[in-house]
Amino acid sequence: MNGALKAAWGLTAFVILAGVIGWIVTGRAVFAVFLVLGVLTAVGAVVTGRNASDTGTPKEGPTK
Repeated sequence: MNGALKAAWGLTAFVILAGVIGWIVTGRAVFAVFLVLGVLTAVGAVVTGRNASDTGTPKEGPTK
């Protein structure tokens, strides 16, 4: 896992927690937007993680 992917997961956790805490504290459903944005960020992190691992160099050396 590279630094950018770790940052994406950290941002995901922060946004979702901010949404949940904001919703509970204020009781306003507008904080559900934070939950949606957190889920979208998580989807982006998963897709990015898959693409980064698929395009990497092979683990084994060339065969003869």
